[in-house]
Amino acid sequence: MPKSETYSPLPPWQRTDYCGTLRASDAGREVALHGWVQTRRDHGGLIFIDLRDREGIVQLVLNPARDAGSHQAGAEARSEFFVAVRGTVVRRAAGTVNAELPTGEIEIAVSAFEILNVSPPPPFAIGDEDTAAEEVRLKYRYLDLRRPAMQRNLRRRHQALQAIRNFLDAHGFIEVETPILFKSTPEGARDYLVPSRVNPGKFYALPQSPQILKQILMIGGLDRYYQIARCFRDEDLRANRQPEFSQIDLEMTGPRPEDVQSVAEGMIAAAYERVLGVDINTPFPRMAYADAMESYGSDKPDLRFGLEIRNLTSAFTATSFKVFAEVIAQGGRVYAINLPAANQLTRRELDEMTEAIRTRYSMGLAWIKVQDAGWQGPIAKFVSEAERSSAAEIAGLKTGDTMLIMAGEPAKVRPILGDLRLQLGAKFSLAAEDDLKFLWIVDFPLFEYSEDDKRLVSVNHPFTAPHPDDLRMLESGSSALGARAIAYDMVLNGQELGGGSIRIHSRELQLKVFELLGLSREEALERFGFLIEALGYGAPPHGGCAFGVDRLCMMLCGTDSLRDVIAFPKTQKAVDPMSGAPSEVDPRQLRELSIKVTS
Repeated sequence: MPKSETYSPLPPWQRTDYCGTLRASDAGREVALHGWVQTRRDHGGLIFIDLRDREGIVQLVLNPARDAGSHQAGAEARSEFFVAVRGTVVRRAAGTVNAELPTGEIEIAVSAFEILNVSPPPPFAIGDEDTAAEEVRLKYRYLDLRRPAMQRNLRRRHQALQAIRNFLDAHGFIEVETPILFKSTPEGARDYLVPSRVNPGKFYALPQSPQILKQILMIGGLDRYYQIARCFRDEDLRANRQPEFSQIDLEMTGPRPEDVQSVAEGMIAAAYERVLGVDINTPFPRMAYADAMESYGSDKPDLRFGLEIRNLTSAFTATSFKVFAEVIAQGGRVYAINLPAANQLTRRELDEMTEAIRTRYSMGLAWIKVQDAGWQGPIAKFVSEAERSSAAEIAGLKTGDTMLIMAGEPAKVRPILGDLRLQLGAKFSLAAEDDLKFLWIVDFPLFEYSEDDKRLVSVNHPFTAPHPDDLRMLESGSSALGARAIAYDMVLNGQELGGGSIRIHSRELQLKVFELLGLSREEALERFGFLIEALGYGAPPHGGCAFGVDRLCMMLCGTDSLRDVIAFPKTQKAVDPMSGAPSEVDPRQLRELSIKVTS
């Protein structure tokens, strides 16, 4: 408690301004402020305090000649004490202006100062620099949130969502909330299950996404829907994945893919203009999934730099080099990345790169350097002059360049070279941070084969419509692997911002897709019966998309961690260090839910 030994839930006076908003034009005004003590400096007679609130910092001057009580109270103030202040805005004396602060031209001559709450020394400095381990920051999140960087990030998140809501409202979209407690409809990740007390032995599931419900809204005639939806997935976590997250979810009746894409582009452009004042050019370029995988080894390519993957197979169709010849004979291909002469790798770096790929993937990486005297490298002597000439033309080789080569199955080789491309881009700083390269990836496969499950699985989700030109391929599982989906993902600088698809609106086609996915008609009706029934009641064509709020805000804030743009995130182990969640519960609660913990 403050030394006054009195307590009131109300501040002694009403705040008139935020600390960080005061300027030289306010000189002469009487103001009342609330905030935290950032620093205190005692210069003998005068005490200087930097006072901080969400808008920034302003300097206080406590002069015993002006108010002895304020000066005495200020002497007791320490870092992170919360105080109330009254005083006059005055211009700083010549030579004392702080050009690094927006409020640096003025200070507050204090006439009243009261400590409203005290604080022990904080476990880390509340400044713009991130000086504490993340685990400590998350444990004391209420302190971490006071940091200017976190305040800025959460404000940008608010601004982005406000801009997106305004944009969608102006384009006829209606915000509709969908349930958090819903039916378990396994679609990929594990559901978070919620036991029902009034229906013992039965469970709700927290939604992985509102996918089925937004389709129901289109069948129900809402025509254009959106919401900022909370989603939950009980899956193994990675650095930038959270068990609960937010997505901008929208759906439209009767759209073509370009209609959905146009709305999504406008929505993202509105967020960038509002938050960063950046004008985004639309429409974004399109790239087929097959082309992205062939040239970048990824369905979310970073286009800020080159180093595209080149297919050299045609240069080695008649090669006598045994390694390449055997791969090509078995249906494999030869791929390469050409690293320009301006970016040199030492022999040691090349050897380390080769060993890393051998250790991690059990595959080989060959390299050659193009010198005035010709090719140099471990495989140079096995490659004929004709093969060198053909490969050089395909890869665009010039003197001084280094070519990194791999041979094998495209599905294995291209992603490895894609990762290597990103590593080289980072090593040589090839991607400008302020460059924004938006892209749509289109024409995804409808299915892929799961070696673990020994069956077809959906690349997107089982409600994605097949391309009309590929409908005949759905007659059997083997031909269905070649079918394309009417699906699309938006990519920015190598990060997937979101995506969507045109949905299946035919009851029989939806049942056929479930059949190809290994679900019998009975199983499909048990899991998705309400949707299948609804599709039979004049369901219109519909489609939409969903965008990760956290990832978009991460890009807008220039951070590489989702936890920096979420107020109360979880760790990689899905733990909240601040509250201790998840935690054990009272056995009585378990008995009420007819649940017993067995381990």
